[in-house]
Amino acid sequence: MKTICCPLNRIILLILASVNLLSCQKQKENSRYSIGFSQCIGSDLWRQTMLEEIKMELSFHPGAKLIYADANGNSKLQQRQAGDLIDEGIDILIISPNEAQPLTPIVEEAYNKGIPVIIIDRKTASSAYTAYVGADNFQVGKLAGQYAGQVLKGKGNIVEVMGLPGSSPTIERQRGFSEGLKKYPGITITNQIYGNWLKKDTEEQLSKIKTSLTGVDAIFAHNDQMASGSRKVLNTLHLKKPIKVIGIDALPGQGGGLEMVAQRILTASVLYPTGGKEAINTAFKILNKETFSRDNILQSLVIDSTNVELMKLQWNKFRSQQKDIERQGSLLEEQKLLFKNQQIVLNIIVITLVLSVVFGSLALYAFLENKKINKDLEANNVQILNQRNQLIEMSKKAEAATEAKLNFFTNMSHEFRTPLTLILSPLEDLLQNQKIKPEAEKHLNLIHKNVYRLLRLINQLIDYRKIEHDKMILRVSQNNIVAFLNDILESFQYSAKKKNIDIRLVTDSQTIKVWFDVNMLDKVIFNLLSNALKFTPENGVICAEISHDSEFVMLSIKDNGPGISPAEIDHVFDHFYQAETNSAKGSGLGLSLSKELMTLHHGNIKVESAKNHGTKFSIQLQLGDGHFSDQEKLKGKVNKDFLYEDAKIYTTGLNDTPEIREPESFRFNQESVLIIEDNTDLLNYLGSKLEADYEVFLADTGEKGLSSAYEQVPDLIISDLVLPGSSGRWVTERLKSDIRTSHIPIILLSAHGSLEQQIHGMESMADAYIVKPFNYTYLLATVNSLLKNRTLLKSHYVSDISSPGKHLISKSLDRKFINDFSGIVEQNLSNENFRVDEISREIGISRVQFYRKVKALLDCSVTDYIMNRRLKKAKYLLINGKHSISEITYMVGFSSPNYFSTVFKSKYGMRPSEFKKSQHSV
Repeated sequence: MKTICCPLNRIILLILASVNLLSCQKQKENSRYSIGFSQCIGSDLWRQTMLEEIKMELSFHPGAKLIYADANGNSKLQQRQAGDLIDEGIDILIISPNEAQPLTPIVEEAYNKGIPVIIIDRKTASSAYTAYVGADNFQVGKLAGQYAGQVLKGKGNIVEVMGLPGSSPTIERQRGFSEGLKKYPGITITNQIYGNWLKKDTEEQLSKIKTSLTGVDAIFAHNDQMASGSRKVLNTLHLKKPIKVIGIDALPGQGGGLEMVAQRILTASVLYPTGGKEAINTAFKILNKETFSRDNILQSLVIDSTNVELMKLQWNKFRSQQKDIERQGSLLEEQKLLFKNQQIVLNIIVITLVLSVVFGSLALYAFLENKKINKDLEANNVQILNQRNQLIEMSKKAEAATEAKLNFFTNMSHEFRTPLTLILSPLEDLLQNQKIKPEAEKHLNLIHKNVYRLLRLINQLIDYRKIEHDKMILRVSQNNIVAFLNDILESFQYSAKKKNIDIRLVTDSQTIKVWFDVNMLDKVIFNLLSNALKFTPENGVICAEISHDSEFVMLSIKDNGPGISPAEIDHVFDHFYQAETNSAKGSGLGLSLSKELMTLHHGNIKVESAKNHGTKFSIQLQLGDGHFSDQEKLKGKVNKDFLYEDAKIYTTGLNDTPEIREPESFRFNQESVLIIEDNTDLLNYLGSKLEADYEVFLADTGEKGLSSAYEQVPDLIISDLVLPGSSGRWVTERLKSDIRTSHIPIILLSAHGSLEQQIHGMESMADAYIVKPFNYTYLLATVNSLLKNRTLLKSHYVSDISSPGKHLISKSLDRKFINDFSGIVEQNLSNENFRVDEISREIGISRVQFYRKVKALLDCSVTDYIMNRRLKKAKYLLINGKHSISEITYMVGFSSPNYFSTVFKSKYGMRPSEFKKSQHSV
């Protein structure tokens, strides 16, 4: 066997290694940079050219992913698009702002979140960016002015067509153009018009001054689109002398400046580089932690008939290379996919081959082992026969023990009923006494309700045990089931009126004779009606309906309560099942017992429900008595005394709907206690008892308890161990592992009293574990003791911070919090602008929770602690240092020596100079 297991282990390791290799390859493929690019300014051709440059450069970085957004000149749209890119978790943002001021906030947001930002062409109104890439509009305009002076040979008149009024490119290009013409005093700018960067607007404005264009020698437009519009207007005038037209951009492609210069539409165009290539190069330098330039100013040149063909050839060559790169990249991806598939197939073949060898070896081993096992089986047969005989004997003993247990439960039921009767009778007498105080009456009603609840649980448990051991015997008789149900409904009318619930009875006949056990069927109907009343909201409706045919009678109870979810409806008849989503808890026996009782009647019970659409329970009984034996038929009069008793048992507790009461008393600065308990009666009881000495917060679920603990930060928490949807142990572990609440003492309450269960509860880092039922005085003493110990720890924590020699702190999270807090304060003592918000942000909790945590652990405010540390350091420097009082003032974070002197004197009773002098004299 050992020789076979070793290869099997090696195969498993081989499989795991293969899976790990594939996983690593997949991770490597997915580890690529995500680059967000938001574009807005410029013409469609200009934006398309920039995008092509970026894609061309990205083709050299196949691992990068480009997320592109075009706002088409809309600043608000560009803000939203940039925000979406940030939310997608990009590694770097490249943005070409449409306007400086509106785009500044979103650029700052990305920069402050740690996302590098590269701005192209136009800067924002803030310096919060990583790098800038763009041409110098002043130099571009100057280059155009110098070229115009050269082609006009120093003489002539020029019309300047400018961009958008007030925009920075318009202003800079106009300034640069004027600067470039200073060398040529014979050239005059006769007219300046605004074309708003658009061809159509340029045509309109030039048409207005067309009479003055006859004396013009050249037109300089701030972009090629306006230059094209200028040429169109000139062509319509049919002037005798040629007029030179100079533009800016020199974009490649159809309709671009290069094409217009080549077609002699424009005399020349000054290249305005888009910066796409430089932006990508800078982006990868930033992402790869390489050295980069923050301001990248792009160079320009004039393109005219002398060099336009060369530029077009270069651009076409770049486009051709780009297509070749894209085609090769596609082929490379196909080869990678093919290689990956071949690798997977190879791995499968190798694994299959090895597994075949292993399974063959195992089959051989199994064959040999079977021979050995057959021999052992023959020897064991005799032993099994002996054990069977022993089991038969033990089964007889178990039956006798079961009978004894059933007798014990039956006898115990009577023993329980006797003291319960002795409790109920005097209790009801006390409740009828009109002189009783309201507070005492409230407590007596609580006792009365829970005594009947205990009686109902005992009855259900006894009936369940009887059915479980086939000791429940039917005593059926013929009765009018309509009158029977009507009597039961009358028992619930008072409880229904308390909640303004309408109970209706609908029947297809007033008399329907059915054979059933009165004292068993009433338990089923009582249980269904009490559940309906429990879950039906105020002003609701409960409908009881009876119908029959020739073979069966059907009885249904329908409510308009919250309904049952599909996940729970399959388990409602399971033993001891309790739905987690229902706030009203039961024993989990009622519906299970009802189903067993209906089975004894040879009938059936089913449920129909939908969430938020109510619930309907249906009972089906057979007509006639042929399905009952003679022993099951009652001979004599039916005893209906149990009907009244069962009515009281099931209706008591429905007359009031317990609600979580808000504590009445509140004293400022008193200690606070949070109670988490799903039983509303116990929750309200503990709240009313503790509110005399503490500020009390109440919660009936684990989630609400956690939220209240984080929000209120109480001084102590009392929690039940069993809570809806969670547990007190889970709540304790969450609170003790959270730095905001790790210092809070927690007491767990539980009905689980075994030593193992108590140890399990204490392992969750609870400070105390109290078993139900508990003595309130003992609980109060435990609360006081824990709070007193917490107070002692506060003073110890304070002394621990002040004295480096002491280092005893009980909880690791609290110790870490104190160490982090004191370390941050010590590092910033010289910073006079140091604020509490900076500490709370660095530690990672809110300002309010930080204040409460420091107050709970150190018994002082944050401001007082920082002031004391500054004064202690100042005192140390005055004793041991060689610094002047003025230097010490700023070293410990005071704004002025006068203020420092005043605070120091209020703490130590003398001014710093006096203190320093007294130390030197000693």
